[in-house]
Amino acid sequence: MSDLRRIQEHGQRLRGAFRRLPFEQVLGPFLGLVFLIASFVPDFHSNGTQVGGVPDRPFDWLAVVAIVLQCAPLAVVRRWPTASLALVSLGFAADQLRGYHTLAGTGMALTVVGAGACVERHRGTVKLGFTLAYVPLAIALHMVGPSMPASEFVMFYLAVVLAWGIGAWLRATRSAEAERRRRVAEETRTAERTRIARELHDVVAHHVTAMVVQAEAARYLTASPERLDQTLNAVTDTGRRAVTDLRHLLDLLNPDYTTLDRAGALAGAGDRTPSVGRLPTLVEQTRQAGQPVEFSEEGTPAESTGSADLVAYRVVQEALTNALKYAHGSPTSVDVRHGEREISVEIGTDGSGARAAFPAGSGRGLAGARERVELLGGDFSAGPRPGGTFVVRARIPAGGAS
Repeated sequence: MSDLRRIQEHGQRLRGAFRRLPFEQVLGPFLGLVFLIASFVPDFHSNGTQVGGVPDRPFDWLAVVAIVLQCAPLAVVRRWPTASLALVSLGFAADQLRGYHTLAGTGMALTVVGAGACVERHRGTVKLGFTLAYVPLAIALHMVGPSMPASEFVMFYLAVVLAWGIGAWLRATRSAEAERRRRVAEETRTAERTRIARELHDVVAHHVTAMVVQAEAARYLTASPERLDQTLNAVTDTGRRAVTDLRHLLDLLNPDYTTLDRAGALAGAGDRTPSVGRLPTLVEQTRQAGQPVEFSEEGTPAESTGSADLVAYRVVQEALTNALKYAHGSPTSVDVRHGEREISVEIGTDGSGARAAFPAGSGRGLAGARERVELLGGDFSAGPRPGGTFVVRARIPAGGAS
């Protein structure tokens, strides 16, 4: 399966590289070469664009110059659009005034399209300059050739304007696509920063809060060396767990990891990836920090829970962290129920301190927990209940979550 995914990724990269090939690297040189060769084929002589009706004449050395001027700039029209348009226009004027009417004259339309798409600076000046240059050309063609109605020259000018408009539309489309890509990249970076901040908060907040509470308690245990030693050992163990979790998180966020490496690390992280099965350990750590916690679990976990396990763990972790931080010492209960297609958790903290502990879910931790649950299509609530109890509830779909 991994080999198939790699083949698909290589194919997508090749298709993307083909779509990104610049005009002057493929299409421009190719068309310029085609028109250059075709213009010298006898069957194509005098079959090119005609403006003004100047009588046809045989090719001479000036015809070769006109053909080269109309074909060669196609290779660099994107890099130097204004200069390319000037050279092609000069060759086109010679082609029409001398009556060669070569197939290379088609390059004029393609160059106008390319210039309309690629001219970045002074676009108004370029349009005005070439419009004014067309006026003496039309007058000269009218004088050299047979008397032609002015409408013919107007129609040719409108055709050139249409070609420029096509180029301008291509330019606008390209700019819109670049803006869309920039916006998507920015939104992706913002989402990634938010995800990293949420993960860091979840990993660090619980451990650090427990360490702070335990260290505060140690100040009052100097008269009880045995309990002081237990508390300091708990602080040490909590710090080690925090460092281990941080190292694991930083490994997953390492830019040297590929997307597949990250997915594999997340899927095969084993006991380093928190899950509902580790809740008893989390509860015991909270008890060691001085928070009385009652834990109950009902039902059998589903065979496949997807991301629901991790989300349920983070919800309980955040609720216990806030209980430690704002209602230390208040009785807390953790109830976990496993259903066929969902995991339900409820964390309640008693005491008057709990009412001020959780500001209606406006904190970063509870907001992050809500986002996690709702991302999987679940329900989340956090708020005070009658009697001074603050309750956090979450229903997390399992089985098909990922």
